[in-house]
Amino acid sequence: MGFLDYVADVCYVPRNDSRKLRKRKQLQTVEIKIKMDCEGCVRRVRKSVEGMKGVTQVEVEPKQSKLTVVGYVDPGKVLRRVRHRTGKVCDFWPYVPYDVVDHPYAPGAYDKKAPPGYVRNVLQDPQASALARASSTEVTYTTAFSDDNPNACVVM
Repeated sequence: MGFLDYVADVCYVPRNDSRKLRKRKQLQTVEIKIKMDCEGCVRRVRKSVEGMKGVTQVEVEPKQSKLTVVGYVDPGKVLRRVRHRTGKVCDFWPYVPYDVVDHPYAPGAYDKKAPPGYVRNVLQDPQASALARASSTEVTYTTAFSDDNPNACVVM
């Protein structure tokens, strides 16, 4: 058997197994803003993504106009599928909690249409106002006279 093993090793051609080369999708949470007026709209939005391959959980919040999809999915494909199946205008969730933004009430960040406790995401939006993004020198000067800072200068 030694000679046959030697010939098998010399003539070995590795197989291209496409299953091993394929990259696995990671678990993602996709948040989409879509307007829902009634229970029929909520049902239609939920049904549009429930049957999608890789989806593990679907949450619909009609008061916030928010759809949350958790699963091994591509965010772009989820958005296109919701647009196609429902016929509604939708976009990725553009809001973050107001605690995350340095200046939440600046003109670029504050949005009247945002749900309570949320402001526009100015950290990733290049078109947002520069006033909403604080530089390190602005933060230093702002916190120098802050009531929250115990080492702050008190000028009265």
